[in-house]
Amino acid sequence: MRLSRNRNWGHPQMIDFLVGLSGAAQKAGWRGLYIGDISQSRGGPMVTGHASHQMGLDADIWMLPPSSLTLSRQQRENLSSVSVVNKAGTQLTNYWNPGHMSIIRAAASDRRVERVFVDPVVKVAMCNMETGNRNWLRKVRPINNHDYHFHVRLACPAGSVCQQQDAPPAGDGCAEAAEWIENRVNPSRVKPTPPDPNYRHPRSFRLSEMPAQCQTVATAR
Repeated sequence: MRLSRNRNWGHPQMIDFLVGLSGAAQKAGWRGLYIGDISQSRGGPMVTGHASHQMGLDADIWMLPPSSLTLSRQQRENLSSVSVVNKAGTQLTNYWNPGHMSIIRAAASDRRVERVFVDPVVKVAMCNMETGNRNWLRKVRPINNHDYHFHVRLACPAGSVCQQQDAPPAGDGCAEAAEWIENRVNPSRVKPTPPDPNYRHPRSFRLSEMPAQCQTVATAR
């Protein structure tokens, strides 16, 4: 989707993963998947948007079940995803269906996947729905602004120049996600902390920090 953004490029393992996950989506009753941003053609920092998505190992997958897999370029610019969380940020909407659970479970169960980021309401809902093996839930992490899509991050592939993230905290993470929702309902529970001006996303790089050869490639048109 959104081909004009030119962010539909990824590491070969990411592309292979997305093809496989599309097959899982079909088994779950969907036609396939609508894929949002992956990375730029040469990776690296973007003018707008993500701090991550710089190495071809991150992808956003829309929550909107595809109505067609033969959309024109213009349709892919105009069509929007849907939120599976209500405006209060406390409950699922009617856009949620069992396919979402199956697809996110399939993503988190893939050995190549390091994290899956979803809205905390989605996380808690899946925690409550899962009656079998709960191991996959550990990889599913709550984060804001992930109600229209979920974000998949692959681990550093063998032979690649990147670093593994620390493993997710022990346990299924369900209590932590529930805390996020409680804090939305009662924001007074949260003590405000000033933003850290020096915070850097662990997968972000500034153009000035890259080798000269990379600067040339990243800015080439």
